[in-house]
Amino acid sequence: MKLSAGGVWLIVVLLGLLAAAVWGFQAAWTLGGDTPMGVHGWIAMGLAAVLVTALGGGLMWLAFYSSRHGYDDEQGTDGEGEP
Repeated sequence: MKLSAGGVWLIVVLLGLLAAAVWGFQAAWTLGGDTPMGVHGWIAMGLAAVLVTALGGGLMWLAFYSSRHGYDDEQGTDGEGEP
């Protein structure tokens, strides 16, 4: 499979954004200093990660379900041609 020039640029830009996000998170974590995080903080962080992942997965499932079952086919029409 050969990528087009646009595909290569897309991958480069996305990898750059990922690198910037990782750098930003690392910088924010370092600037926090030696502030300890208790058990409740770790539990909250873990729950947030699980819930955000579940929400994202659920929304992606809903988008694919809607698309595959034809709910997105004739958006904005009454089913009889032009709106």
